[in-house]
Amino acid sequence: MSIAPTSATPPQIAPASPFEAERAAAERLIAGRARIEAELGKVIIGQKDVIEQILIALLAGGHCLITGAPGLAKTLLVKSIAQIFHLKFQRIQFTPDLMPADITGTEILQDTPEGGRQLTFVRGPVFANMLLADEINRTPPKTQAALLEAMQEHQVTASGVRHPLEEPFFVLATQNPIEMEGTYPLPEAQLDRFMFNVVIDYLPIDDEVKVVAQTTAGRSSAIEALFTGEDVQSFHDLVRKVPVAEEMVRYAVLLVASSRPHQPGVPDFVNEWVSWGAGTRAGQFLILGAKARALLRGRAHVTVEDIQALAVPTLRHRILLNYRAEAEGTKVDAVIKRLVDGAKVPVKTA
Repeated sequence: MSIAPTSATPPQIAPASPFEAERAAAERLIAGRARIEAELGKVIIGQKDVIEQILIALLAGGHCLITGAPGLAKTLLVKSIAQIFHLKFQRIQFTPDLMPADITGTEILQDTPEGGRQLTFVRGPVFANMLLADEINRTPPKTQAALLEAMQEHQVTASGVRHPLEEPFFVLATQNPIEMEGTYPLPEAQLDRFMFNVVIDYLPIDDEVKVVAQTTAGRSSAIEALFTGEDVQSFHDLVRKVPVAEEMVRYAVLLVASSRPHQPGVPDFVNEWVSWGAGTRAGQFLILGAKARALLRGRAHVTVEDIQALAVPTLRHRILLNYRAEAEGTKVDAVIKRLVDGAKVPVKTA
């Protein structure tokens, strides 16, 4: 019995359309949110708002400044998120004697196989996917500025040669708000590079009891990697494609503009308490963060609630209060919440 010859060319499968690929990525992210929270729950208890804000910054491709007292698991949280997304993690402890080359890397003289010598660039810890700059305000401005190019351009320049950083790249910097002696406050130009200023506060008593019981009972379960660096980069593209109505963009821009003193139409309390308001980058990050928040919550459009929810972490490090506000005990978060309450909410017309 003879067998009929088969075709040597296998059947061609049509590639998925860009729309189908984006939809699959969105469904994977939405479905993975519960798993992300479950993995973080192995080592982190509570802090849901903090976790969401850091995840939003990660999905939007922004950097985070994390402010909180010692012992609130800032380092553990960042390291755990890096493990979940399978990102290369590096930690730098910022100290007064830290030099820029200790962050970016330096050139050293090495012998060549031909018997000569040449300068070779040795990469510093900034060449990672997720860099934790621990207590960044404890190092002088010269060393703080070594991160500016990396944060903005995702590259390091040494002796006129540009060295691209690994993608994706995030900087999560921490600072202690209690001990200010011997610190170097970050300049406004560098603060503006951070998408969010996330504040970690003390846990409620019940959650703190769980933390103490869990951390003194034995080793916690290992964190499972759920995504890859390539997934994170695809999420970046996906977030930017989330549609946003023009009235939502206008609402965000007007909200940011209302923080600038001595401008037409700003509230009186802004002129009274604010020395310097937020710039255009605040509006960009506010809309980008709102897109990521909408996507995390399974929506394909931005709402007023998304913008309002991210107003405080986006603006709190971009609004500079004056001496009168400090003397009266006025906090920047209270000023932002008052701006949000007074902002005119857009209404769709039929």
